[in-house]
Amino acid sequence: MNKYKIRFNHTRGNPGRGTADHVWRVFENDREYLFKNVTINVPCKGETEEDGQHWNIVCHGYLEIDRVTSTAIINDKPADMTICQLTNS
Repeated sequence: MNKYKIRFNHTRGNPGRGTADHVWRVFENDREYLFKNVTINVPCKGETEEDGQHWNIVCHGYLEIDRVTSTAIINDKPADMTICQLTNS
């Protein structure tokens, strides 16, 4: 299970910061992703950074990425990672 911090993307639309529609910054441990949408299916809370100026929504779970809609989905269980299923015929 990973820790996630979700924060508004104040620099959206700037070079390397996503389009103007990429309004969410999602930090998975120390890795940052930019998304247009976020769905959180686990308990979450607000917390401030050490500087006391930046607020995050914080939760623990597993990240699923919907690349078609640019949505981060945080669930309590990992997504099914099955790519193919082999059977004996």
